[in-house]
Amino acid sequence: MHADVSPPLSSYVESWTPAPLVEHDPLPPGPAAALSAVLDVPEVIEDVLPPLWQWLYFLTWPAQSALGADGHPSAGHFLPPIPNRQRMWAGGRSEIREPLRLGVPTTRTSTLMSVTPKRGRSGEMLFVTERREFSQQGRVHVVEEQDIVYRSGRNAAQHPATLDPSAPVEPTDEPWQLPLHPDPALLFRFSALTANAHRIHYDAPYCREEEGYPGPVVHGPLLALLMLELPRRKGPERHVRTLNFRFHSPVFATERLAAIGTPSADSDRDRAELRVATARDPRHATAEVTFDQSGP
Repeated sequence: MHADVSPPLSSYVESWTPAPLVEHDPLPPGPAAALSAVLDVPEVIEDVLPPLWQWLYFLTWPAQSALGADGHPSAGHFLPPIPNRQRMWAGGRSEIREPLRLGVPTTRTSTLMSVTPKRGRSGEMLFVTERREFSQQGRVHVVEEQDIVYRSGRNAAQHPATLDPSAPVEPTDEPWQLPLHPDPALLFRFSALTANAHRIHYDAPYCREEEGYPGPVVHGPLLALLMLELPRRKGPERHVRTLNFRFHSPVFATERLAAIGTPSADSDRDRAELRVATARDPRHATAEVTFDQSGP
């Protein structure tokens, strides 16, 4: 047996310093209306874009020949140059100084904040944090940071071999609850809305045979958006000021899930704890949001 003599992932990114990227989008209402239809949620009111819905914009569509075997782009401005690259979105943060408004020309400035190699139980990983500032009419309205984890080679994580699509989420008395039963059609439509060609979200044989999943994976961004629907639908008088979300374990198509939340007001701030649960796991994704009482 030979020891693994592969170079550390840090060696591939020692001189990787991508420059800031500035992009523009007119923020037309069409994508927001489409997502409202896909999620069966209320349409955007008064052209105010809900938190995280900026993910529907500034999309890129690489040529088909530029996609890798997994459906992800083979190259990109902020994709680290490591071999056999696999990508996982770990979470992120956002500050909403002013809501973005539909129909207003918007500039997104993206920068690489940090690249941190770490070693976990499943091997070496590279944590990449990207910062994005969204500006309208010369003012920064939204600042977000995304934490992406990259590894070289296959993920050794264990996943269930089969799923029970009828298994209900464990009952809870938490006041904010929003159920969802995602099927392949919903995942397909969300992939199309976000220009996401990653095969784990629609190609069931690929999921089982290449990735070791029991079926298509529900998008992490979809779970985050669903959690943020809780205050929008259950507490519309609250306006999200900051949010911090993490993804812990995957949810699969046909599983029954629920976004669940508990708002609380104390002497310091108005906030809420949110999560996504299935019968298998009460905390597939979690989020903490803070609110202000001023209108958009």
